[in-house]
Amino acid sequence: MPKGKYYVVWKGRKTGIYTTWEDCAKQVKGFVGAEYKAFATRAEAESAFQGKYWRYAGKPATNGKWRFAAEPPIAESYCVDAACSGSSGRLEYQGVHTRTGKLIFHQGPFKNGTNNVGEFLAIVHILGWLKQKGLDSPVYSDSGTALAWVKKKRCNTNLVKDKENATLFEFIDRAEDWLVENRVSNPVLKWDTRVWGEIPADFNRK
Repeated sequence: MPKGKYYVVWKGRKTGIYTTWEDCAKQVKGFVGAEYKAFATRAEAESAFQGKYWRYAGKPATNGKWRFAAEPPIAESYCVDAACSGSSGRLEYQGVHTRTGKLIFHQGPFKNGTNNVGEFLAIVHILGWLKQKGLDSPVYSDSGTALAWVKKKRCNTNLVKDKENATLFEFIDRAEDWLVENRVSNPVLKWDTRVWGEIPADFNRK
């Protein structure tokens, strides 16, 4: 169990919020199927306790930190993230609704991709989805590189095209064409991980 000031027990001998690991342990050690997690602040713990364990299980302690920031991101927004095994490898990307964490889309896995390519495609994907829905909600990404590529309407990757990632390059071509052919009115913003913690679309594989 990671160190923290407040421990939420969703399932144990007695549920609740505890301020020491010793008190928490009494409720969960030896209890089959115990559900518990540490949080840095009481506000985070109280918010988590009102929700479901599965929304927090396996996720970093900074997940949800943004809700308690002095200047938080816009909650009624959408955010994206990518995950890639190595500098070039198995790539996935997804988009979620920031406030609720509801999954909007998930793409992949693709062979021989890069994280920046995934971030770029994810941003364009959510922008296309928002345009179809007629929504002007902001979009967040924690990739400065991908944000720059979207602004220039070009995926400026050094990734080498091969037989295994041909489909991925088809996605890139379509995304670039979409950016050229469509006017983007949604604000596309940088997620401040240092202040807000992990972006809600994070794959939690760090």
